[in-house]
Amino acid sequence: MPAITRALTPPADKTPRAAVELAPYRYDDILWENDRTAHRIYGRALEAYEPPSGSGIDAWGKNVPWEFAERQLKTGDQHGFHGEGVDFYNVGTARGAGGLGIWFDNKLWTSRNYRSYRILKNGPDVADFEVTYAPWPVDVDRKVWETRRFTLPLGTQFTRLVSTLSSDKPGELIVGVGIGKRTTLADKDGELTVDKAHGILSWWGPESGDHGRMGIAIKVDPAMIVDVKSDADNQLVLLRVQPGKPFVYYSGSVWDKGIAGIRTRAAWDAYVAAAPVDFTPPPAAPRG
Repeated sequence: MPAITRALTPPADKTPRAAVELAPYRYDDILWENDRTAHRIYGRALEAYEPPSGSGIDAWGKNVPWEFAERQLKTGDQHGFHGEGVDFYNVGTARGAGGLGIWFDNKLWTSRNYRSYRILKNGPDVADFEVTYAPWPVDVDRKVWETRRFTLPLGTQFTRLVSTLSSDKPGELIVGVGIGKRTTLADKDGELTVDKAHGILSWWGPESGDHGRMGIAIKVDPAMIVDVKSDADNQLVLLRVQPGKPFVYYSGSVWDKGIAGIRTRAAWDAYVAAAPVDFTPPPAAPRG
């Protein structure tokens, strides 16, 4: 385990819980976690503070079953180990743990940070929320925008995502769902397992000093797959998507020093392969 730089403020409650919340004190990050894994996405305010920022998904390791992400973030040193988890997976402008973009002309065209959000359920059994992304250009003659729902129940490494893409022009879109290749402390890419027949990309990160390794995985509907590609920053699975038609995919992460007890690439690949999926889109979340 990494050395503790300074201890976190003790938790008010050590009951395992799925939770989601806005962090307005950190440029409107949205944090969500359960008893096994933790994540965040970045708000619009961060674009000015850390340009260019990006709409990828961050993944944190955690080694306690209770909530820790907010207390970790409030230290101002989320990249340090304070006894309960650590953020060392490098998102930057990459897709991180399951962000997406439009693949066109051998390039991934991506949105900026999320523009609006709705928390649908903040625990205790599930973290469920929805965000929107403002229109972004695909080349010079098309624009695309997105609504995406994130659902993370207790007891799993996987968040279920439902994406609905819209466009100012008709015709299918080729969507690239990605895994960022690197962590902040490593100078090489991780190892990738591809199983197109079952819709799986499973990545095992490089050793990152005493922080260890992160594992990231994507599970998609195999019937949607066009190809598997990589660019400078990402491993990508390309999907055929119709504008206005929701599609489901799953994004998972693990820390090899974390509470899940998954310590090797083989164990991560086996967990990913066995994780249940349901690619049927849910009804639209009610407005309120």
